[in-house]
Amino acid sequence: MTDDWVSLFSGGKDSSWALYRALEADKNVSRLLTVHPAGDSYMYHTPATRLAGLAAESVGIDLVEVEPDDFGADDVDDASAQGDAELEPMEAALREVAAEDGFDLAGVTAGAVESEFQTSRIRAMCDRLGVDLFAPLWGNDPVALAEAMFEAGFEIRIVQVAAYGLDESWLGRRYNADALDDLLALRSEYGVHPLGEGGEFETYVVDGPHMDRRIQLSYETVWHGDRGHIEVTDAELG
Repeated sequence: MTDDWVSLFSGGKDSSWALYRALEADKNVSRLLTVHPAGDSYMYHTPATRLAGLAAESVGIDLVEVEPDDFGADDVDDASAQGDAELEPMEAALREVAAEDGFDLAGVTAGAVESEFQTSRIRAMCDRLGVDLFAPLWGNDPVALAEAMFEAGFEIRIVQVAAYGLDESWLGRRYNADALDDLLALRSEYGVHPLGEGGEFETYVVDGPHMDRRIQLSYETVWHGDRGHIEVTDAELG
């Protein structure tokens, strides 16, 4: 039996960085776990999660995909109860993985940065499972984290925006040092978080040192007045 880790994985920059740091720390990450919420979510990254299969293939780690019902977060007044309910399918999937023959679940990685709402629930879940939590981004300076991702060679694309100052030109833009400089200027004016921690923007990692092949995307932009996202029309590994 080996100590196996499961990396909570959306393909966005934060979960990808947590995975990368876990691999750097020689943790035996044996599974990636992606939740595909059908609607808005308090707990999960939602855009472009269908690319997780390509990302997992490029990383070379088996993927577990969870298909819960539409969470309908916009229609729920009690965010706390909604967050608890959203965690249930993830925990059930982890219990199934842990029950596999030859699998010894030692811990879970998570890409949380500042959200106590998310992290407290994931930490409580790990306690119930009797496993460790590896959250290497937690409590760290967001600008330093972004710069570390760039230095490591992550190619990150912005796939969704929803904040003052972020217009349609940001969709598909590479999240790099130039973009970070612009975001820091927007932070002064509008309060935009440099990692998009408040949902101001979402990202996807299309290449990095932990990946064997780059994800090549074709997409269209969808814009709704003050927010938008990319609609992927084709994706393949290069």
